[in-house]
Amino acid sequence: MPANDTIHRRIEAVWRIEAPRLIASLTRMLRDLGLAEEMAQDALVAALETWPMQGMPDRPGAWLMTTAKRRAIDTLRRNALATRKVEQLGHETDLLQSDDTGMDPDDDIGDDLLRLVFTACHPVLPPDARVALTLRVLGGLSTPEIARAFLVPEATVAQRIVRAKRTLAEKQVPFEVPHGAELAPRLASVLEVVYLIFNEGYAATSGSDWMRPALCEQALRLGRVLVSLAPFEPEAHGLLALMELQASRFAARIDTHGEPVLLAEQDRARWDAARIRRGLAALAQAEKLGGAEGMYALQAALAACHARAAHYDVTDWPRIAALYARLANVVDSPVVELNRAVAVSMAQGPQAGLAMLDALNDEPRLAGYHLLPSVRGDLLQKLGRIDEARVAFEHAASLAGNQRERELLVRRATACVQHAS
Repeated sequence: MPANDTIHRRIEAVWRIEAPRLIASLTRMLRDLGLAEEMAQDALVAALETWPMQGMPDRPGAWLMTTAKRRAIDTLRRNALATRKVEQLGHETDLLQSDDTGMDPDDDIGDDLLRLVFTACHPVLPPDARVALTLRVLGGLSTPEIARAFLVPEATVAQRIVRAKRTLAEKQVPFEVPHGAELAPRLASVLEVVYLIFNEGYAATSGSDWMRPALCEQALRLGRVLVSLAPFEPEAHGLLALMELQASRFAARIDTHGEPVLLAEQDRARWDAARIRRGLAALAQAEKLGGAEGMYALQAALAACHARAAHYDVTDWPRIAALYARLANVVDSPVVELNRAVAVSMAQGPQAGLAMLDALNDEPRLAGYHLLPSVRGDLLQKLGRIDEARVAFEHAASLAGNQRERELLVRRATACVQHAS
């Protein structure tokens, strides 16, 4: 691999990790999310121009932060903005040099990323725009990745993001964590954002990696902060429980070559027992607070069924199918029905699951969703309808955005050909 390609991959990896913190800190200083993202992008361009020639710095995050702040100061001066704002930015630069965390020690939350979430989730924005914007600036997700998370066209997501940033600037939305009566109505949107960020890390929609653990860890950290901020909100505990339980499988979800390992084939001895204990404790707290029927608590209960099963063969599939039925009453999502069909197939046989799957064929929200033909292929294979299974796996592979997942589906289609011959 050429040297420039290698360092560009390293820069991309650094950017994925540092961009949210960079944008959040710049937003705190500039009070302008759009300008903050622009300055962060300028710093990325500078890194792409400089690091291939000079090598990566020892502290790439600090380099990006310093570069972005200098670009911000230059921009403010060129635009002849208020002297007070320039002086404030200079003060923030001094603060960064003395405190590498970039946090304001006088703030009771002390977390720019959390303030950025609540700012992007402000009620002046429609719910879909709040989530899309926060995933873009906090999760570092591209527009196509967000579109896949929402199962909507890329152009729609792009328009939401542009309009959201414009609205925040026009309304001069403060960069802060709400308190008191303002907290509850905005918490649900924040929970959804954290949930989608975790999901993108758990099963990346694109790229060459099956998972992006750093994204999951960021979501987990935010989830813990949200629980401390709203200790009596059952869904905050439910979401944290779900993330802890899902994260417990990280080490077993990929093999030594980075290839995905399906649930049935995972070595459960590699599941993280400490995460499972934390997840089950958070689920118990959510249920104690009366939130057993919340969407996150129900999903955590589903994950708990797997966590409690010592082996795949002893999984309580009837309970899982029943939990999905309860979840379907709470969430209007064809993906929930798809997962329910899988559970029913395990509890009652593949033919029962396939019958449920047939009912989803004309669901427009699943058009282009690779897991629909993937599940169909799996059920057809179990029923011995090998040629049909091959076609389904090939179709799923053509729709998959993630390289590792696409390769897995291609292997499953090839296995069908070998079986048939």
